[in-house]
Formats: sequence, C-alpha cells, structure tokens
Amino acid sequence: MLKFDEMYAQVASGSQGQSQSQGQQQAVRAHYESYARWLAHQPESVMRARRDEAEMIFRRVGITFAVYGAKDEDENSENGGTERLIPFDLIPRIIPAHEWAEMEKGLVQRVTALNRFIHDVYHGQEILKAGVVPAEQITQNAQFRPEMMGVDVPNNTYSHIAGIDIVRAPNAQGEGEYYVLEDNLRVPSGVSYMLEDRKMMMRLFPDLFSSHRVAPVAHYPDLLLETLRASSPTTTAEPTVVVLTPGMYNSAYFEHAFLAQQMGVELVEGQDLFVKDNFVYMRTTRGPKRIDVIYRRVDDDFLDPQVFRPTSTLGCAGLLDVYRAGHVTICNAVGTGVADDKSIYPYVPNMIRFYLGEKPILNNVPTYMCRNKDDLAYTLANLKDLVVKEVHGAGGYGMLVGPAATKAEIEDFRKAVIAKPEGYIAQPTLSLSSCPTFVESGIAPRHIDLRPFVLSGKDVQMVPGGLTRVALKEGSLVVNSSQGGGTKDTWILEV
Repeated sequence: MLKFDEMYAQVASGSQGQSQSQGQQQAVRAHYESYARWLAHQPESVMRARRDEAEMIFRRVGITFAVYGAKDEDENSENGGTERLIPFDLIPRIIPAHEWAEMEKGLVQRVTALNRFIHDVYHGQEILKAGVVPAEQITQNAQFRPEMMGVDVPNNTYSHIAGIDIVRAPNAQGEGEYYVLEDNLRVPSGVSYMLEDRKMMMRLFPDLFSSHRVAPVAHYPDLLLETLRASSPTTTAEPTVVVLTPGMYNSAYFEHAFLAQQMGVELVEGQDLFVKDNFVYMRTTRGPKRIDVIYRRVDDDFLDPQVFRPTSTLGCAGLLDVYRAGHVTICNAVGTGVADDKSIYPYVPNMIRFYLGEKPILNNVPTYMCRNKDDLAYTLANLKDLVVKEVHGAGGYGMLVGPAATKAEIEDFRKAVIAKPEGYIAQPTLSLSSCPTFVESGIAPRHIDLRPFVLSGKDVQMVPGGLTRVALKEGSLVVNSSQGGGTKDTWILEV
C-alpha cells in the first residue's frame, strides 16, 4: 500500500478537469496546496481512527438512508427499504472563491429561468407558442398538472428549493469547466448530509478550520425557514410552517426530521392534517392549528387522494382546493416536476435566453434526445460510448453507462430504447473530475459531482457549497448513494 506522502503528488490535485484513475502525476492545484501539505503529514492510523469515529457517530445519530429496489426507488414509496449508513469520506472537496462566485451566478440565473418557465407553462404558455419547447413535451408529460392552470402562487415561485447537480469535466479547450448535469426541482434531498458532513469535519479536524478560511454552511436552516415564510399567503409576521413527511419508513426521513428540528417547526404526516372551511389545519394537543406553509417531502401523486392517487394515505384530502384558493402555500409547488424531467433539461439554455435575454453562464452537458430521429440513430450506433438515461429515472436507476456495460446489457438497453425512444436521452461519457478519497487501499482518486441547494423566495440565495457525492467504486461514474456512492464535505474558500 502506498503511503500518504507517496500518494501526495499523484492525487492531491483535487477536482482536476480530468480523470486520474491511471495514477499519473498531476500538479497540485493552488487552492489544495495548504491542505495537501497537512494531509501528507497525517499518520494513516490516525486517519483510519477518525474514519471509524465518524462512522460510529453517524450510526448513533441515525444518519442512514433506505435503498429500494429498481422498481421502488421513489422517495415517496410506502414500502420500507434496506437501511444503510451513507459512506462519509474524510478528505474534503475544495473549490476556490472565484470558481464558486461564477457558479453561484450561473445557478441564480438558471433557477430564475426555470421558475419563469413553470409559471409560463401554467399561465400564458408563451414559450410553447414561440416553438422554443415543443408543446407535446409539456402536455404529454406525466408531471404536467392541468389542475394548476391559471393558479397564482406567491412571488410566482414554484421551485423554492432546487438541487442542481454540477459536474466538472474538460471543455473543448481541455480546461476544467463546470456543467449542469441535472435539475432537481420537486423534492431534492441531501442537504442534511451537507450539514452533517461539515459538522463532522469540524469535530474531527478543528485545526483545519483555523488554518483555512472555509465559508460557513450552518445557516442553511435559517435561510430555508426565511424562504418558506416569504412564500406564505398571509402577512403574519411568523406564519406557521410545517414539514410534511411520508413517514419514518421513507428513504430521506432522517432529513425531514432533521430540517424540521433545525428550523424549529413541526414535522407532520398526512394523518396529522385536515381541511375545514377551505383552510388546512394540523391536530395538536391544544386543538387545531391553521397552517400557512407546507414544506412537502411528498410527491404530487400522494398529496391529495381526492385529486391524485385515491389510495394514498400520505397526503390530506381536500388539500389541493385549499392550495388553489390561496389559503396555504405548498413548497415546492404542485406541478413543478414538469421542469425537472430529463427530456426538458436540454431546453433550459434556451429558456434562459427566452425569459432573461441572457447567455447561459453554466452550460448543459451535450444531450441527444432519442425522440428525435437523428439523435436516436446516433445513440443506437454509439451505445457502448454513451450514458443513456430514462427521462423519469432517478437514483442512478434506469441508466446505461456504455463503457462499463456488458454486451448483453447494451443489447437489452438497445431494445428498450427502440421500443420507447421518447423515454430516453443520451449523453457523452464525460471524463469527470476526481478528488483524493480515503478508501481501503489508502488515498486514491474517485469521481465526484456537486449538488448546491438554491433557495427561491423573494430573493434567490444559497449557502456557499453543497453536497459533494463521490463514486467510491474505482472507475465508477455513478455517485448516487443508492448505487454505492458516498459523500464528502465541500469547502468554498473565502478570499
């Protein structure tokens, strides 16, 4: 096994815009130099002890997630999955201030345009009339909710909490560039891991934070509560906010309970709510209490059995009528999913130009839409080199990574794409950036992505950083926790 100081020059280059899986020598990027010097002097036994301590604490606190089968990966499933401890890596991902500043501007721009798009879809549909987005992509979308047509929401904001997945890869000039891989606008999860990872790093390595100027993230729950209150339909100084969870068997239940506790609001289930006189109330030991804002972690289909899935016990009967009347705000808004479909993603750069009249700051990953004849032909001819995804897929399921797939897997996917081409998109296999990661064999490069969380109330704001997910399997490009991925702390260095 290589010692830490021997690995130092090979992998301490962090989020380099190219893979380092071959162990080639790389120059250490300037913003990693101080940390790399510190790391080179850490005994392996101490690092392993710190990792064991982190695992013990996470297990004691109950920071777990449920892994579902391929047909049951929805966060809103009523069936319990297998509980696992999410792997935590001791080595942070570090981003310099100037890179974050540009990324932040791009995120604000993108989320602003997406909210404008969703509002337009449920009102004038000007972007459809202009032919920028094909009308059938909306009207035939499973996440389009006709019940929301003409419904006004506070601040015209639909996705109050957005999780935008970012990857770093070489551009045409061979330089590292940040790309948007995916927009998560319905019930994005993972922010609790961002907060707990930072808390753990500060506990295990307090000296690092005294020697590095790392921007704080601990105020996220305050910003979240501020965002939720800003969306209230009432003018009350402190509107009543609740977090609606599907229950303790849900994959992200820890996060639901964590955020409710951190914001100082009630965590409720559907059975705790009822509708009366066109208002929604929660049952309390002191009697009914009217609710102004619901931060829902329940998907549309489960929110109101009178309108959507009649067998659901996760929502509240009559809730949509109260919502449409403007007597309660649901965050994120009903119908938001129409904009986070993978078949809509390719149109986001044009949305930015259409609504804002601006050039996109963050580029999309080049995407082939299999619903188009030419794109389908190219995809089928190059399956072994592409990443192919179901437009409604999530959690790393419903996806083919061509270079890592067997011939049988490729042929099975070929049949699926031919049978339903509109259900798939394809993208080139990016040479994702990697970051030094503490694995069983020592320190080795592993591929990473980043999910910053963007909050939209009266203003668009975010904490500096996000959840860095890491593909712990050597050579893997799949970072999802359900597929064996882990997380690490994200440091945005202050100037």
